[in-house]
Amino acid sequence: MDYDVVIVGAGPAGIFAALTLADLGVSRVLLLEKGKDCTLRSQHHIEDRLCGWGGAGAFSDGKLTLSTDVGGNLQDFLEEQRLFELLQQTDEIYVAHGAPDRIFGADWVQVEALADQARLADLELIPNRIRHIGTENCIKVLERFRDVLTHKIHIRTDCAVSDILADPGRVQGVRLADGKRIDARFVVLAPGRSGARWMKQQADQLGLKARSTSVDIGVRVELPAPVLKSITDITYESKLVHYSKTFDDKVRTFCMNPYGEVVTEENNGLITVNGHSYAEKRSQNTNFAILVSSFFTEPFDDPIAYGHDIARLANLLGGGVLVQRLGDLLAGRRSTRKRMERCLTKPTLDDATPGDLSFVFPYRHLLSIIEMLQALEKIAPGVYSRHTLLYGVEVKFYSRRVDVSPEMESAIQNLFIIGDGAGITRGLLQASASGILAARAITARV
Repeated sequence: MDYDVVIVGAGPAGIFAALTLADLGVSRVLLLEKGKDCTLRSQHHIEDRLCGWGGAGAFSDGKLTLSTDVGGNLQDFLEEQRLFELLQQTDEIYVAHGAPDRIFGADWVQVEALADQARLADLELIPNRIRHIGTENCIKVLERFRDVLTHKIHIRTDCAVSDILADPGRVQGVRLADGKRIDARFVVLAPGRSGARWMKQQADQLGLKARSTSVDIGVRVELPAPVLKSITDITYESKLVHYSKTFDDKVRTFCMNPYGEVVTEENNGLITVNGHSYAEKRSQNTNFAILVSSFFTEPFDDPIAYGHDIARLANLLGGGVLVQRLGDLLAGRRSTRKRMERCLTKPTLDDATPGDLSFVFPYRHLLSIIEMLQALEKIAPGVYSRHTLLYGVEVKFYSRRVDVSPEMESAIQNLFIIGDGAGITRGLLQASASGILAARAITARV
């Protein structure tokens, strides 16, 4: 065998698998990443924001969510207390490599009071504690991981994997995009969000059972920071769930960034919108996503393609991301540059095109978003202002969920699938924890 273990993908799941293997004494490990090394990535280059050392989280604002209910589905594999302990251990590794000490949402009296306000507004607050690393600090933490691993395992960046090699029932290794074969006793797949389509192709080729998950489609909302200050001071990021009155669809807030900035991402040729916030630098605005969850059954079973088509329509109309004032949307007119100049909320994303989101979203999605904004107005007056900005489209592409064991092993022996690429996790902390689970299982066999 060329290596004991080959890990595909250097996002948080792959990195933590490598860290754990190295700590437990497994040295013949190769970590492959199709993107650039962390020192060569730039948040100003859209192609670098999702792919490369550190994965999609490298230029995020680095929220570590200390909750068993948020950030993934590892609770389906571990009982709650064991999962919570694993998340704590994972969090401690981040802190040891530079994550800050402060945790938001630790004052349960304030959190419960906020939850009561949410209930009166037909919203559900999901309590959680958050450690905020900050966009400017995330890459520094990832560089420390890189420095530690450089002396313990082999790392190759700018190195894409084309196929997984397996005899019936057992993994054999990987084939690189240049045709080279690398043999390994164990293979760990951690392709992350940007590798969702590649993961689907591999699962189909290998005959692995996988099921569709939801696709979350919505807008990035931007408004003056004082509007949400009473909430963000307590929880930093509030996870609020609403079920729309008209369609009973699940609508939720996601990735709230106090005093943050709206940014763009590139995903398989599509430009979508996201947001982040720094630990020190502040804007005058807060941004967050409102996402509508959509599930599909027969005959259609490709939620990733559905999300791609809606994002592609926004790109077609705006040449990228569209932005619209809420007042213009409700009045049935497009936002123009002149109207944007009169907006009291000054956009932090300069290259968004003023337009009309009603040409992009299905009626069902658009009405659910509006009803969510109306509910939020009850706990944070000012959210439903005509000067609130809506950017579109924000889409969260989740991989098809591959069937794996509690150790993250697939039906093919010694092939482990972890992180967002497995359709199991959706956040930094649970993705990292899934890497630890797989590495511990592999070490026991080595």
